[in-house]
Amino acid sequence: MDSQLLQRAQRITMLIMDVDGVLTDGRLYFAEEGYELKAFNSLDGHGIKMLHKVGIKTAIITGRRSALVAKRAKDLGIHFLFQGREDKLDALEELRQEHQIDMENIAYIGDDWPDLPVLRRVGLAVTVPNAAPALQPHTHYCCQRNGGEGAVRELCELILTAQQKLSDCLQPYLD
Repeated sequence: MDSQLLQRAQRITMLIMDVDGVLTDGRLYFAEEGYELKAFNSLDGHGIKMLHKVGIKTAIITGRRSALVAKRAKDLGIHFLFQGREDKLDALEELRQEHQIDMENIAYIGDDWPDLPVLRRVGLAVTVPNAAPALQPHTHYCCQRNGGEGAVRELCELILTAQQKLSDCLQPYLD
C-alpha cells in the first residue's frame, strides 16, 4: 500500500460518507405506493462499528432525505446525520467547526459530482470504481469494491490498518 496513503489514513478521526452510490449501489427503488427501498451492505455496517470501537467518529452527508437512511444511521450508531443537504461542503464546514476537527483528520467517501467540493478539501478523499470518472483525479484512493458492495468496509479496514488497530478489532473473533 502507498506510504502517503497510509500516512493520510493514520490521521483520520472521522469518516464521512455519502449514501446513494456509496452505502448503497446507487439504484433507487420505489414501490407503487410511493415508498422508497434501499439495500445496505452488512459488511459496511460492521466496518463502521469497528471504527466506533477505536474511537473514530462517523457521519453521513446526503443530498436526499430518507427515513430508511435515518434508521440505518441510528442502527449503526452514526454520530452525525445530515440529510437533504445538496451543498455538502456547507454541511462539512458546519460539522468541522462545531466539533473542531481539522480537515486533515477527515476521510470522505463519495461517488458523484455533489461530493467533489468535499473530496477536494478533506485529508483522505476516497471514491468507488463505479463513481463518476471525473472524481478520480481529486481522490487519494479508489476502493476495489463498488458502492453498496463493501466499499465502506474496505475503507474502514484501510484506516484501521494504517492506525495499527485492525488486529485489535479482529481479536474477539479469533479467541
